[in-house]
Amino acid sequence: MKFLDQLRTAERQNGSLLCVGLDPEPAKFPDHLRGDAGRIFDFCAAIVDATADLVIAFKPQIAYFAAHRAEAQLERLVAHMRSMAPNVPVILDAKRGDIGSTAEQYAIEAFERYGADAVTLSPFMGFDSVAPYLKYHDKGAFLLCRTSNPGGDDLQSQRLASVAGEPFLYEHIARLVQGPWNLNGQLGLVVGATYPIEIERVRALAPTVPLLIPGVGAQGGDAAATVKAGWRRQGGETVAPVVVNSSRAILYAASGADFAAASRKEAVRTRALLAAACNTP
Repeated sequence: MKFLDQLRTAERQNGSLLCVGLDPEPAKFPDHLRGDAGRIFDFCAAIVDATADLVIAFKPQIAYFAAHRAEAQLERLVAHMRSMAPNVPVILDAKRGDIGSTAEQYAIEAFERYGADAVTLSPFMGFDSVAPYLKYHDKGAFLLCRTSNPGGDDLQSQRLASVAGEPFLYEHIARLVQGPWNLNGQLGLVVGATYPIEIERVRALAPTVPLLIPGVGAQGGDAAATVKAGWRRQGGETVAPVVVNSSRAILYAASGADFAAASRKEAVRTRALLAAACNTP
């Protein structure tokens, strides 16, 4: 199954636009696990088990594993996801961006070593840094477009005088992903929930590509505004999936032995907010 089809299937089966980001920080773990990097798998697996029927995707952030020499735990975690939630795609949040020969190795890392269904990438070095990932025809890639961090303005909101109409850089990226770069329909865009006006602009420029939207929850993004800006329905079907990520608010919802149940409660709440926004005119 191609990645876009996986997203549509998960959205339909779980009735969800919610993506749970897996950013494990041992210092924030519940009391009985706190500070133990050897328990990263146990913590994340408990979150996966508690939320697998509530999400459109899981998004492990590779740095949170690599920083603790926990790459083997990440491999084990993805295998666990495959077993417990075979219909939920895994997006490896790596934000890679390098020349073609190096990108080939990063693609092997993402898709063969870790077994991810999609990966996040930086488009700054151009299409030849993206092309190696597209050789995996059933996989997806989300390109950074209008990110949720304040510093995104430094480059993403600069106008390109060399391009007709002088679009912002993020608008130009959206057009490339909707058009000539999206050879096999594998590409999506990362747009931050903290910028709903820009989400709406990106959706207008790229109406058929999936959007990965971080920033709901601890970062302060408004769930209803996010859905209104990016989610579109036509003939009773979603035009292109919207994957709304929440990490810390779900992962660290409680610090006791009931942490997984608390995470599930927060995931249920967030999923309901997103669903309500879908049904609001």
